[in-house]
Amino acid sequence: MSEKSAIHTAADEIFAATGKAPTLVAIRKALGGGSFSTISEGMKSWKSQAAAASAPLREAAPAAITDRVGELAADIWQVAIGIAGSRLASEHEALDVARQALERTQAEAVELADQLAAELDAMRGQMEEMEEQAAKSQAALVEAQKRVEEAQTRADSLARVLESEREMTREAWAKAERALIDAARLEGRLSALQNPQPPLPLANGQA
Repeated sequence: MSEKSAIHTAADEIFAATGKAPTLVAIRKALGGGSFSTISEGMKSWKSQAAAASAPLREAAPAAITDRVGELAADIWQVAIGIAGSRLASEHEALDVARQALERTQAEAVELADQLAAELDAMRGQMEEMEEQAAKSQAALVEAQKRVEEAQTRADSLARVLESEREMTREAWAKAERALIDAARLEGRLSALQNPQPPLPLANGQA
């Protein structure tokens, strides 16, 4: 299985279990390690597939409707399509702006995460060597403990960055859900225009 497939599989399992889009940290934990950069690229394609699967279908006005209602119904249909298209285009533009901002934040978080992961891996090796030399050099052990504390401070900073990314992701999904609700409302209005109620018959003796 390729790295991308493994990332997609892990994301599917976490989403099925929690009902929420998984974070980079959760994916890395499920995989047992890996580069945040690689995981981030895999998650971009996973999110694109998920968005495509949930996108609503659009259909043109049925020919039977336009033939029966005539030119007036066709004009109303075109106006409604224009309104819906403008609204959806505006929503897509807003989502695209939010997506670009989120991608920039994710790229910065991924870069910091990779740097920190590399430093932590390097420090683990140094700690092993220093533990062997602890009996000979107490000062080296103190220095190692200090560096671990600094690494923990940076790890806490990364956790805050990742939590901020998670919040931005939730906001982006909320905007997407609102856009889908607005689209559904517009489709309902279009359906009402396509199927107008016939006028009530006049009572006997009335003009």
